[in-house]
Amino acid sequence: MADDVKHGHEIGPIEQQALDHVWIHSARWLDLAERDGLRVMVRGEGCRLFDARGRAYIDGLAGLYVVNVGHGRTEIAQAMAQQARELAYVSAASYTNIAAVQLADVLAGLTPGDLDRFFFCSGGSEAVESALKIAKQVQAMRGFPKRYKIIARRGGYHGATFGAMSITSSRNEKFFGPFMYGVSFVPSPNRYRNDFGIEGEEGDLRCAEAIEEEIQSQGPDTVAAVIGEPVSVSNSNHVPSPRYWQRVREICDAHGVLLIMDEVINGFGRTGTMFATEQFGVVPDLMTMAKGLSSGYAPIAAVAVGRQLFDEFKKQDVALAHLLTFGGQAVSCAAALKNIEILQREELPQRSAQQGRYLLGRLEQLRTHPTVGDVRGLGLMCAVELVRNKQTKEPFGWGPAAAAHPFNRRVAELMEERGLLTRVFMSIQLCPPLVIGREEIDEMVAIVDESLSVAEQEFGFA
Repeated sequence: MADDVKHGHEIGPIEQQALDHVWIHSARWLDLAERDGLRVMVRGEGCRLFDARGRAYIDGLAGLYVVNVGHGRTEIAQAMAQQARELAYVSAASYTNIAAVQLADVLAGLTPGDLDRFFFCSGGSEAVESALKIAKQVQAMRGFPKRYKIIARRGGYHGATFGAMSITSSRNEKFFGPFMYGVSFVPSPNRYRNDFGIEGEEGDLRCAEAIEEEIQSQGPDTVAAVIGEPVSVSNSNHVPSPRYWQRVREICDAHGVLLIMDEVINGFGRTGTMFATEQFGVVPDLMTMAKGLSSGYAPIAAVAVGRQLFDEFKKQDVALAHLLTFGGQAVSCAAALKNIEILQREELPQRSAQQGRYLLGRLEQLRTHPTVGDVRGLGLMCAVELVRNKQTKEPFGWGPAAAAHPFNRRVAELMEERGLLTRVFMSIQLCPPLVIGREEIDEMVAIVDESLSVAEQEFGFA
C-alpha cells in the first residue's frame, strides 16, 4: 500500500506505518484505509495542529475536550522533564511523592465545599470506576450492604471501561453485554426535546423528579449513588437550570443516596468556571476529573471525595478495596501542577466564559440553515444540532450512531477539508482550546457555515 494514493495524496512512510501497526481508537478500517481518514499529527501550537503532510487545522475539539491550555506549552514539558529527572514513579499502593502531595493541596483549594481528598488515577474512565467503588464501599461501611445500585441519565457518557460503560446509556450491548447489574437510566435535561414535553426550567425540574421516582421504584435502601455530568457533551450540551442540580442534591440527601458529578470534560475552565458545579450551586459527594487536569500533556485523573466519606475509612480503619498502578504518577502530577498554574495565571476559565459567549453569538447566525435545529452551550463547550426537519426536529440518527449518517459524515469531511477538526454526532461539537482568539473563532464558524451550505446543496436541503 506504500504507493497508494488517496484523494490525490500520497501516503507517506509514517502514515503507512500507522496503517500497518496502530489501532486507532473507535475508527473503522475503511475510514482510514479507503477514505483518507488517517491523520498523523506532528506538531501543535495554540489552537492549531499540523499533520505529517504539512497541513494546518484548527483543533475544534481541543483534542478530545482535553487541551484546555492549548498545544505547545514548553513550560509544561520542562516541568515534566525536571520531575522525571528527580523521581518518575513510586508505588501508589504504599507511598506518594512530592508532586502528588502538592497537586492534592492545590486541588483542595479549587474544588467546592469539603471535597478535599483526592484519589488519583490515569484517566477519566478510571476515575469513574473509582468513584463507583468508593460510593458502594462507603454505603456498605455505613451499614447498608444492599445499597449497590447506580442511577445514571440517558444520553450521558462516563467512559469505556466496564463499569463506566455500564452507566453509559449508549453502551454496546451487542459486543460487551451483559453489563454491570443494578444500573438504571432516567431522562436528562433537554430543552430541545424534553422527554415530558415540558419547556424551560420546569422541564428540567421534571427530569429531577424522575430521579426520585426511580429511587422509589428501585427501593431507596438499594441505591448507592446517582451520577451525571453537570453539562453532558455526549447528550449534545443541554444546559440545565441550577435548580435542576439543586433539586437532585435535595433528593439524594433525602434518601441517603450519594451524588457523583462527573467533571471529566466539564472541569478546568471548559464551561467558564474552574468547575461546572460552581455554576449550579451544588457540592456533590464525589467529583471525577481528568482531561483538562493536565490538558493532555500527561495521563492523569482524580476523584475528589468529600470529608464525610473519607472519615468513614478513617474511623473504621479500612482501606479502599481498589488500586491503580499509575495513580498519582509523579511526572503526570508535575504536568497537572504547571497546567493549573497556567489556567490561573492566564485566567483561562474567565476567558472561556468570554470567548464562549462570543462563539455562541456567532453560532446563532447559523440558525438560518435548513438543517440547523438548535444552538446551545456554556463557555467554550458549544453545539450546533443538525436535523432533517426543523418542524419535527427529526435528527440524522440518534446519539453517537448519528455520526455514521451520510449527511453528518459529509459535514465532518467538508470541515476537515477546510481545516477544522471536530466531531459530528447529533450535533457539531465546538470545544476548542481555551486560548482561542476571536479571529480563530470567526474562522471556525465560517468553515462550519460553508461546510453546511455545501452539504445541504448536495443532499437537496438548499
